[in-house]
Amino acid sequence: MGSVGDNARVIAGRYRLDARLGRGGMGVVWQATDQFLGRRVAVKELALDETLSDADAEQQRERTLREARAAAQLRHPHIIVVHDVVVQNDHPYIVMELIEGGSLAGRIARAGPMGAREVARMGIGLLGALRVAHAAGVLHRDIKPANVLMEDTTGRVVLTDFGIAQVSGATTLTDTGSFMGSPEYTAPERMSGERTGPESDLWSLGALLVTAMTGESPFRRDSIGGVLHAVVYDEIRPPPAAAPLLPVILGLLERDPQRRLGTVEAERLLRTYVETGRMPSTPAGRAGGQPAALPVAGPGGYSPTYRDLPVRRPGQSAGPSRRRRRAMLIAAALVAAVAGAGVSAALLLGREDNGGTPPLPTQSAQTKTVSPSPSPTPTVTVTRGSRTPKPSTPEAPEGYRVTKDPRGFTLAVPEGFTREVDGPRVFYISSGGTFRIGIKESAPEPGGPQAVQRRADAKGPENNPGYRDGEVTETSHNGRPAALWQFTWDGFTQAEGARHTYDLCWEEGGRMFDVWVSAPLDKAREGRRYFDTAVDSFVRR
Repeated sequence: MGSVGDNARVIAGRYRLDARLGRGGMGVVWQATDQFLGRRVAVKELALDETLSDADAEQQRERTLREARAAAQLRHPHIIVVHDVVVQNDHPYIVMELIEGGSLAGRIARAGPMGAREVARMGIGLLGALRVAHAAGVLHRDIKPANVLMEDTTGRVVLTDFGIAQVSGATTLTDTGSFMGSPEYTAPERMSGERTGPESDLWSLGALLVTAMTGESPFRRDSIGGVLHAVVYDEIRPPPAAAPLLPVILGLLERDPQRRLGTVEAERLLRTYVETGRMPSTPAGRAGGQPAALPVAGPGGYSPTYRDLPVRRPGQSAGPSRRRRRAMLIAAALVAAVAGAGVSAALLLGREDNGGTPPLPTQSAQTKTVSPSPSPTPTVTVTRGSRTPKPSTPEAPEGYRVTKDPRGFTLAVPEGFTREVDGPRVFYISSGGTFRIGIKESAPEPGGPQAVQRRADAKGPENNPGYRDGEVTETSHNGRPAALWQFTWDGFTQAEGARHTYDLCWEEGGRMFDVWVSAPLDKAREGRRYFDTAVDSFVRR
């Protein structure tokens, strides 16, 4: 995090950008000072796609501002307050209240799953927020743990980042074949490219409630194709830990939007649970199609799904509706397009880009990349190509090769890099040692990736001569909590000169992984490209 200085930028003649709080594909979030009112605020500096034509860039800017202004009209205790929307030098900024506290994603990563009553209270607040937004015709479209803030002093939960929010009625699968959102929290009808409404946000909330209670999204898989298949086809079986709120969860995760549990009913059920500790039955046959009673997890940890429940609405046939069959067919084509694309699943998943360097272009034809959401959970880019990579094998961009390391992982490394081993660490090093890619696998450590990186940052001066500009950012990797640590240091020798290091840490399959790249300071941008490719192509075998 930077420090306040005399030359701090001031936008709109009023908001002084004091320190950077985080960075994502949609822009940078700053801690700022409203010099007119003398209060601290958060300012999101929105990133615009520099590859667009002037006309398309102007259209994107106007759409962004229109949607931000719509979000600014929303008033609810659990919706982030938007104070102002300004433009300076053709660049849009959103000025918001500053929430002192981390995200739900960070809370889960640090402390693990939450209790059922705490999750129910959170759900009530978020349902109230969505009710207000939907009444105003605003859809959020990216509800996930990283977009829920938790205020330290009050415990208030706040729904933030309406950055890809959209006025209801607009499509979500664009003419270019691009898709925005976080796949593990995206409703099947949105995956299918159908016109969506408030029900899609409610599906996302259902997935979020499961994550809060169990520590993991119910649709987490090892590849984007797996995620899409899980959302559209797989039986939905929340883990036993979700049993106390199962009627609400299964109601929200109903694949048919017309049968999905509504805001009012979901809030009623959660309030009753908070007050009594018991989940009431829901009347069969009502709009929303929920059964009169849902069984909880049985022997062996089995959790029921709607396929286990014979209840259906009066006059409804046993098979799926024509609308749902159409959605499933479109989604099947979408899954097939992703599975057949000439890009590895890891490269299809966007990540936090804290270094400002775009990912390397792929070799697939007709590719349109969508910037990831400003929070840690990844976005999807639907890419159409011709070649099909081998399962679980990353595809090497031009100038790279895929290496299957003896330590049990696979990744793409630049041609000419050679392998070296130093205890538990594996290095791939360029000629002369200019660039160094490091990989380490270890047992999980207390506090998770964020705590590990913060401890490393604290020991930075001890382990890295001339350590400076250290920064740890909460992010995610393949949908799992992660932390990015980057810093500058003097190098091991005077002749070597100053260097910059990018280091990503995450947990997967009960193990902790660390991937980093060290590069000369004047070649940090090139080092960032090596880093992004190493992380995006990394596969544990």
